[in-house]
Amino acid sequence: MKDYTPPAMEPGARAASPVTKAPKRRSLGRRWWWLPVLVLLGAGAWYLRPKATSTPSTSTTATAKGGKKGGSGAIPVVAATALKGDIGVYITGPGGSVTPVYTVTIKSRVDGQLMKVHYNEGDMVQEGDLLVEIDPRPYQVMLEQAEGQMARDQATLDNARVDLDRYQKLLAQNAIPEQQLATQKAAVAQAEGVVKTDQGQIDSAKLNLVYCSIRAPITGKVGLRLVDPGNIVHAADTNGLLVITQIQPISVIFTVAEDDLPVVLRKMAAGQHLTAYAYDRANTTKIGSGTLATVDNQIDPTTGTLRLRANFDNSAGLLFPNQFVNVHLLVEEKHGVTLAPSAVIQRTTNSTYVYVVNADRSVSVRQITEGVVEGDNTEVTSGIAPGDVLVMTGVDKLSEGAQVTVQMADAQAGGRSGGKPK
Repeated sequence: MKDYTPPAMEPGARAASPVTKAPKRRSLGRRWWWLPVLVLLGAGAWYLRPKATSTPSTSTTATAKGGKKGGSGAIPVVAATALKGDIGVYITGPGGSVTPVYTVTIKSRVDGQLMKVHYNEGDMVQEGDLLVEIDPRPYQVMLEQAEGQMARDQATLDNARVDLDRYQKLLAQNAIPEQQLATQKAAVAQAEGVVKTDQGQIDSAKLNLVYCSIRAPITGKVGLRLVDPGNIVHAADTNGLLVITQIQPISVIFTVAEDDLPVVLRKMAAGQHLTAYAYDRANTTKIGSGTLATVDNQIDPTTGTLRLRANFDNSAGLLFPNQFVNVHLLVEEKHGVTLAPSAVIQRTTNSTYVYVVNADRSVSVRQITEGVVEGDNTEVTSGIAPGDVLVMTGVDKLSEGAQVTVQMADAQAGGRSGGKPK
C-alpha cells in the first residue's frame, strides 16, 4: 500500500482550510434555485406564443376589411351610375283578364244537312267571308212553290180588278145593283191580300236560301270546329257550329282600389287618354300597351275595387282571350329626376341609404329619400345627384371609408322618354 504524499506547496502560499470551501457550496445552491423559475417562464412563453402569433393576422384582416392600408386591402364591388331621366307614376291593377270586344257563336237559322266548310280552324276571317253551307235544295223547292202560288193568285187578282172596272161602268148606267159593285170591291181586296201573303212566302224562301250560306258577322279568329260536314243541323240546336272571337282590337278588364279612383276620374274628366300596359302573370314581361276606355258604374263593396276596361290594338297577337295579365295604368310622368337602380338601395329599420364611391376609391354612406319605383329603377328625391357612382353588390363587406375596386354594371339606370316601362 502506497502512502499518500500531498503536493508540495510553494513558498508563501497558504493552505486552504475547510472554512473557505463551505461558502462556495452555498453559492452554487443559490444559482440552481433560479433554474426551475426559468423553466416555468419558458413554458409560459411557449403557451402564450400562439396568441401572440395570431395577433398580426387579426390585425391584417382588420386592415383588409377596413381598407385602410394600400391597394391590397381594397374590396371588389359592382357599381352603377345615378342618372337624370324620366319616370312614370303607375296604378297597378292585378288580376286583369283579357276580354274580347266581340265573341260570336255561329248557329244555323235553318234546318238541313251541313254540306261544306270553307274555313280552317284557327283562321282569321273577315266580316262577310263564307264559312259553311247548308243544303239549299229544300228551300229552293219552297221558293218555287211560293212563286207558283203567287202567279196563280196574281191572275185571280187581275181578273177581279177587270170585273170591278166593268161593274163600275154598268152601275153608272144603272145596269147592275150597287150591292154587286161592293161585293166585287171586296173580292179585289181579298185577292190583293192573298197575293201579298204569297209575296211573303217568296221572301221567306229566299231568306232561308240566304241562311243556307253562313257568313262571318265580325272579323276575328275562328275557334275549333264544333260540327263536321254531313251532320244535320237545326235552328233549335243549343250548340253552335263554331265560335269567332275578335282579338284585334281586344280589351282587358282589370280592377283598381277605390282610393285610386279619384285621380283616374280627374284625368279622364280633363280629357286625358291614360295609357295602360299589360304584363304577364309574373309581372315581368310587357305584353302590350293600350288606352283606358271606360270605368264601371259601381264599386264592389266586398273588395273595395272598381272595374276598368282598357283597349289594346293587339297587332302582335300576344293578348289572348281569358288570359291573366297585370295592368299598369300610367297616371303621371315625372321628368328630369334622379334615377338609381333599386339594387343599390340599402335599408334598415329606421334608415334608407346607399354607398357612394368617392374619387379616391373610398366609399361613403349617404342617407337618401325614395320616390317613385318603376321596374328596376327608383326615383331618389334627396341624398344623391346624377353622376354619383353607387355600389350595387359587395355592400356586406363595406364600412364608412373602405377602399374598393369598382366594376361598372352593364345595365345602369337611365331616363326613358314617355315614362314607359321597359
